Amino acid sequence: MWDVLVVIVPFYMEHGPKIFPQQWGIWGSIIKTVKRLFGPKYNGKYLQKIIREKLGNTRLNDTLTNVVIPTFDIQRLQPTIFSTYEAEVNPCYNVKLSDICISTSAAPTYFPSYYFKNNDDGGNDQEYSGGSRIHAKPEDPEFFPVNPVDYGRFLMISIGTGAPKESKPYNAKMASKWGLLGWLLHDGSHPIIDVFTQASGDMVDGHVSVFFQAVHSQQNYLRIQEDTLSGDEALVDVATKENMLKLEEIGQNLLAKPASRVNLKTGLSEPMGNGQTNAQALKRFAKLLSEEKKQRESLKTPSKSYNGFT
Repeated sequence: MWDVLVVIVPFYMEHGPKIFPQQWGIWGSIIKTVKRLFGPKYNGKYLQKIIREKLGNTRLNDTLTNVVIPTFDIQRLQPTIFSTYEAEVNPCYNVKLSDICISTSAAPTYFPSYYFKNNDDGGNDQEYSGGSRIHAKPEDPEFFPVNPVDYGRFLMISIGTGAPKESKPYNAKMASKWGLLGWLLHDGSHPIIDVFTQASGDMVDGHVSVFFQAVHSQQNYLRIQEDTLSGDEALVDVATKENMLKLEEIGQNLLAKPASRVNLKTGLSEPMGNGQTNAQALKRFAKLLSEEKKQRESLKTPSKSYNGFT
């Protein structure tokens, strides 16, 4: 986990300001508002460039472990879930990771939708029109074939991107006066997008939490989320050095907070009461995964197993 952070934080510090170029002053604010009304806020060219540079020609079946990447096909109005399993079964799904990542990062109003095409060895084409992101549940069949009795073997770490829940940025009285423009744009944020994405994420989080409790494996599910963001911290694209350093600090502090579980009535995270911090819980998961890997190696099993992630 910490090795990953060592890579991710410098990446965003270096490339964030170029992915989300800031516009300053009153004219910059006016230009930004007009652009958001008539097209995506950013052209996404730098984001696409850096993704292609980092991932090259790597395809879905080249990953070192099983992966599942959900996205949304705006042309068909339905989810498309790319997975290692599906790539090996259906060659049309064995697409470049760069295409998948660009597609799933095409957040509405921020970046343009992304179209790409892939063909299998038989010359059959499959077209994809990514334009949003979705959340997938572990029991979705696209993950991998698994018997229901094996669900207790799942280990799941769900890492949120933060939310301004405690600051309560919207209320019914405020929203009752909004028209189309108000729902699309309010104080630098997009209420309608925030509502739908937050609802989608919370529904999945609640469902997964109940699911793990139902199979008596609640200790196998860890949700790490910061609900206290406010101001620039809660916005998607404020890539100033000051704000990014603040977000890094929030992330570091989050590791020291108690491991939590969502309260289905309030929607807020509450301590699980087991005395563990998020950092300690992550270490526990890492130990379990390490032991599982050693056991598989001792049995000379393949590194990829469709009973779970390695």
